[in-house]
Amino acid sequence: MIVIVDERKLVTEGYNSLFDREGVASAGFASGEFDEWVESAADEDVKSVRAFLIGDCGEDAVSPRKIRGRTWAPVIALSEHHSLENTLRLFESGVDDVIRKPVHIREILARISAISRRAQEETSFTEIGAMRIFLDGRDPEIEGQSLPLPRRERRILEYLASNRGRRVTKTQVFNAIYGIFDEEVEENVVESHISKLRKKLREKLGFDPIDSKRFLGYRLVG
Repeated sequence: MIVIVDERKLVTEGYNSLFDREGVASAGFASGEFDEWVESAADEDVKSVRAFLIGDCGEDAVSPRKIRGRTWAPVIALSEHHSLENTLRLFESGVDDVIRKPVHIREILARISAISRRAQEETSFTEIGAMRIFLDGRDPEIEGQSLPLPRRERRILEYLASNRGRRVTKTQVFNAIYGIFDEEVEENVVESHISKLRKKLREKLGFDPIDSKRFLGYRLVG
């Protein structure tokens, strides 16, 4: 999930719509609401956020360093003021990148992926057994052959791969894929997506690579 912080509801709703078209969950806040949420949200909710986009909030209304105290997800400033002085001020406040508007939504996603790779010293994919799972939106490969997946199933596989070696709960998967504020979708939809994903992977691999335990969650195995 990606969080957008901007005082203008029209802006946050616009980004929500654009991210939704790319199959990426998002949520919008005004700065006051966001500050309260960062301080009070459960660790599980904060860690489900892939990146924070900070728009027009007034100087010092949002503290990147306060965000950094809860998570290492990238913090990116969306700037409408194209001056060196403003750009330097934003970097000094603690953001990881400054993007000048207007900008295509795919460039934002590409920058988020690039920052995350550098921070975690990761390649753009992870290999688990015969699976090569890309972390940049491409379909996975099994023994070198592409396996086309619907975007939700692909995002779930990417999320499981990024948490390799750890179990993730149904709630964590739902929050990462749909966002923690999506009240129109039932959490149990995750079970349906994972069931379909397991069937496709089992047909290609000859076994089920998603280990699940009741109450403990899911884990990707080779």
